Amino acid sequence: MTRFSSFSDDYYVNMHLNTEMDLPQSRETVLHFFEQIQKRHPTMRNFYNRDRGEFVLEEDKDRGNYRWATVESRRVCSGFVNPPSVDEALAQHQLVLELAPYAISVSPLDCESLNVMFGFDYTYRGNHNELLVEALGVTPAFERMLDIPGAAVISSEPVLQLALDTDCRTQIRLSVETRTSAYHVRTAEYPEEQISVYLTARRYGSLDGGESYVQAMNRLAEVGREIVENYVVDNVLRPLQQTIAIK
Repeated sequence: MTRFSSFSDDYYVNMHLNTEMDLPQSRETVLHFFEQIQKRHPTMRNFYNRDRGEFVLEEDKDRGNYRWATVESRRVCSGFVNPPSVDEALAQHQLVLELAPYAISVSPLDCESLNVMFGFDYTYRGNHNELLVEALGVTPAFERMLDIPGAAVISSEPVLQLALDTDCRTQIRLSVETRTSAYHVRTAEYPEEQISVYLTARRYGSLDGGESYVQAMNRLAEVGREIVENYVVDNVLRPLQQTIAIK
């Protein structure tokens, strides 16, 4: 099995459950939910409230690898940055989804979408967009535009989204996010920022009869991991890594 940590500076596996109805926001309910998570992961001890009612529980970020979980008005999230293995990250997400129906009253009907996202970050000082063009190329129909005299690439963020079933309930999305602006190109001053590659497996709508959130998440994780290993590693991650290495 591919070891994802070897292909980028940082990688992470996140889960997002989006609901149709507002989630409970009372003090007792939110604290009880996070207390159950902390029982399994005692080092998750940093609890705080961001703007707009987003409650966060996380480990110390200066560890290099850390867990986090959030409850928002209509979303429950769980993430693990630089996990020892994908399976260890998925075990954390399974715990959150096992607790959600009982601790914060998330019904199988109340699913707007469920996502499993594999993310990869590369730290690079320079024009991210030009780097992407060099590493990944562009659509053949656009290639000649790169020969325009004096032109500089200021935006190149490829995205591909596919449906995996006939009713489009299960989808995958591969995207690359750069952080170079026109200002950076104009001044030729490039901060050390991260290029991010995201592979998201997503399903829409309520769960099927007898299906649990853990089962649904496991199927998405299997699809996402297979696509990363069989398509994304050799065609996106390795070329980016190799191109950065020779700069």
